[in-house]
Amino acid sequence: MNRRMLLWWGVACLVVATALGAFVVYAYTETPGFDRWWNQLIESIRGDGMYRFALVLNWIGGGWVAILGIPLLAIVALLLARRWRSAVFAAVCFALSAGAVQLLKEIFGRARPEDMLVVSDYGSFPSGHTANAATIALVLWVLFPRVWTAIVGVLWILAMALSRTFLSVHWASDTLGGALVGAGVVLVLAAWLLPWVRQRREQVVEAPIG
Repeated sequence: MNRRMLLWWGVACLVVATALGAFVVYAYTETPGFDRWWNQLIESIRGDGMYRFALVLNWIGGGWVAILGIPLLAIVALLLARRWRSAVFAAVCFALSAGAVQLLKEIFGRARPEDMLVVSDYGSFPSGHTANAATIALVLWVLFPRVWTAIVGVLWILAMALSRTFLSVHWASDTLGGALVGAGVVLVLAAWLLPWVRQRREQVVEAPIG
């Protein structure tokens, strides 16, 4: 995918995410029907195994683990692999994605479901856990564009999104918005920084004289 396509897809994700937030918050006097239906469906099928799975992802995808642990682990791994430009790219993606999520939370201030099973912060839209999962997935795909990274990334995003609704801490549309924000930030930054990230240090070897 060339830089122009990365930029267009990234901007489109961010625009759709913002429009979705405005739609579900301002176009309805109450929670949209699909969100209520999905919440009720999950509640009817929720089991102990599903609950424990969601709790694990809640821990991995939030708090210090998501904010510091996973980003630092990824950055250190890239530095050890002598890919400092990739490490800088990853760090910028993590920081701006988190900032974009908090900005939209403040703008929309959407109420969370009333039957939450865990304590969470202010603002339901977009899902920060899902946005972080999408950021990780897209950073890996941009730096290592392989089929397996794409498949694992999609599964990771879906698992995190489902876990948020399993715990009734987000509406389904919140998780979609989070995935779009995380992906959009990475794609826009990739369009801007990827040529720089892929640069290789050139060594100039002078031929001996004589």
